[in-house]
Amino acid sequence: MGNSSGKGEGDEEQEGEEEEEEEEKDGEEVKIVQQKKKKEEEVEEELPLGVDELLESGDPVLDLSYRKFKRLPARVCRLTHVEKLYVCGNSLRTLPESISHLQGLRILALDFNKLEDVPLAICQLANLSRLYLGSNRLMSLPPELKNLRSLRCLWLESNYFQWFPKELYELPNLRSLQIGDNRLKTLPPDLCHMETLRGLWLYGNRFQTFPKVLLSMEGLEILDLDRNKISEFPSLKRIRSLRLFSYDHNPVKEPPKVGEEVVVIGEGAAEFLEMREARKDRRRKEAALAGEEPIIHGILKNSSSKQAPNEDDFKEGNEKEAGSPILEYDAPELEYDEEEFEYETEEMTCEGECLEYEGEELEYDRAHLDYEYEEEMEREVEA
Repeated sequence: MGNSSGKGEGDEEQEGEEEEEEEEKDGEEVKIVQQKKKKEEEVEEELPLGVDELLESGDPVLDLSYRKFKRLPARVCRLTHVEKLYVCGNSLRTLPESISHLQGLRILALDFNKLEDVPLAICQLANLSRLYLGSNRLMSLPPELKNLRSLRCLWLESNYFQWFPKELYELPNLRSLQIGDNRLKTLPPDLCHMETLRGLWLYGNRFQTFPKVLLSMEGLEILDLDRNKISEFPSLKRIRSLRLFSYDHNPVKEPPKVGEEVVVIGEGAAEFLEMREARKDRRRKEAALAGEEPIIHGILKNSSSKQAPNEDDFKEGNEKEAGSPILEYDAPELEYDEEEFEYETEEMTCEGECLEYEGEELEYDRAHLDYEYEEEMEREVEA
């Protein structure tokens, strides 16, 4: 009995020593974490000039673009009042998991960074309606993207997609998809399942034939296939909602057959539109002579073929000027939510009921983006 009792006491002493060692080890780990956190906070104190004021302003719009960040300041993830966050033109490779705390975020712009994967924390932002991921290093999308049930506008241009990401099928409210300047050669035959899609930008890919599945997408209103290698287009009259089709810099000499209200942009489009407008003028004159009130569906201005924008047109504070003619048409039946096409450099600019085409492709060649355009457009629509 004595031997047994002695052995038990020794075991207890050994266990006590082991617990003390574990506590010391845990204490050291906590100390290391605290030191690391302190070091990070010290680094964050060295923020670029003016950033502290932005973080403390309380403004729901936070623009940290072109600040040379290699990681997002942790303080940003504590600003739960922020609704629009622009972090373009930095060197971000990922985002902290705490970005998911910004549940009020509606717009997140991460263009021109070094993202190789979509940070999964983004997929927890349930109220996000617009996500800009252009000019990164993406090749695929995570399945978790389906959690963005409110997403209406997604920009993926200038990445490395070789296949159309079917994860997009799971986004029930996606209306605008910008996936130009990638490496797509085909589109999946079930793309027509994306019934909510209204604007699709496919310019600068590697299509050699027109993707026939697009003929089944009757809800498309804007379709851009600039700068591909398509030598022949079918009749596009089956796309009944189509209002603008751009096919510039493809090896074709004449536009495809389209509906009467479709603006086309490409080789031979100017002559086509002039002839169509002439026919409409004749019809209006004949109707006027007959005493009938003509119905004017569209007004076309500056119908000359578009020219490549000059790089100087996109310097800070400048708008696109005479370097790129503008096509305008009135289309009351086209009602774009101003939230969908608000990026100032986006190819299509919607102002009320007037849709203006400003250049052959999306251009970002400016040192800084002016995001005040959205508020200006909203004021114009209200006026």
